[in-house]
Amino acid sequence: MKEDIKKIVLAYSGGLDTSVILTWLKETYGCQVIAYAADVGQGAELEGIREKALATGADDAIVEDLKEEFVGDFVWPAMRANAIYESSYLLGTSLARPPIARGQVEVARRLGADAVCHGSTGKGNDQVRFELVYMGLEPGLKIIAPWRIWNFSGREDLIDYARSRGIPVPVTKEKPYSSDRNLLHISFEGGVLEDTWNEPPEDMFVLSVSPERAPDEPTFCEIAFRQGNPVSIDGEDMSPAGLLETLNDMGGKNGIGRVDMVENRFVGMKSRGVYETPGGTIIRQAHMAIETLTMDREVAHIRDGLIQRYAEMIYYGYWFSPERRMLQALIDETQRNVNGVARLKLYKGNCTVVGLKSDNSLYDPRFATFEGDDVYNQKDAEGFIRLSGLRLKIARLLEQNKGY
Repeated sequence: MKEDIKKIVLAYSGGLDTSVILTWLKETYGCQVIAYAADVGQGAELEGIREKALATGADDAIVEDLKEEFVGDFVWPAMRANAIYESSYLLGTSLARPPIARGQVEVARRLGADAVCHGSTGKGNDQVRFELVYMGLEPGLKIIAPWRIWNFSGREDLIDYARSRGIPVPVTKEKPYSSDRNLLHISFEGGVLEDTWNEPPEDMFVLSVSPERAPDEPTFCEIAFRQGNPVSIDGEDMSPAGLLETLNDMGGKNGIGRVDMVENRFVGMKSRGVYETPGGTIIRQAHMAIETLTMDREVAHIRDGLIQRYAEMIYYGYWFSPERRMLQALIDETQRNVNGVARLKLYKGNCTVVGLKSDNSLYDPRFATFEGDDVYNQKDAEGFIRLSGLRLKIARLLEQNKGY
């Protein structure tokens, strides 16, 4: 192995796993290891991460701010599709892995590395998401997945190894679950959550208060959309990351965006996940409402029939696949006239659309009214109904002629 690999770029988070992996890579392959950390909204978790990587033995450490890229190039396209996995999950982790892995590949190209490494376990979805990006963007790179090849069996083995190598190990009490955070959401799984009868502990949540503790007065906001993308809140234009961050704050204060679900992992097993996605929940509600006003019926129905497949592509790790690009082109074509403003009421866990307006509206009260109008002749409905029911009428007549 030492002869095969010359330089490795490691997707580095600064936690126990990737800190151990960094040292293990150096010992196992005897080559340069570059620690790569992408900022997609982890917040305080990234403080001092470069210094920590260098102190742990990295030959270099690179930290890139990808927040705007993450939201604008990955979250917004998914929101234009109203993408949701198994009716509940807004794909926060699934969408964050492609920009991180792409950044890792770009660093490998720039520095002449011949291998990339991730710290995902052999049971989860993330190993697939990382590696499909590597394969799709730079197939010549060797892929190292330590959890699938080393002899460590669990966290205690990692702690023993870290202490034996002088790698700093947190002495604080371990959280009874694992979490992953970015600008779109924070996820929790494992530990106490593995028992589906256990209610998630209230002190676990980070981005939101419980609906019971939310304010007794609602919060109103107006979100403007341009070609399916949210562009402003209450008339103030914002960058993608700034807008999502603002809605995370507004939604979190009102107890919006909590999901507790048992999902089907790509690798074949079921897993319980608890998610906080306040801003994403608000955007999806507002976007779907604007579409009801601006999108043609048949276009909407065809697009809606593709949402599940599109969401699966993202969940399974196929962001850079030709089929996802194909569907994205179709979806984006449907968004040309999805322009307008949605007014929302945020109250104790609920996000309700209370007003809509758009210069591209296909709704006109003159046509929808029960009063008389010059466009729709009610007598025309008679022939329409007869033709619509003709096949049913013929089928029943033939049945009667046969005596049943």
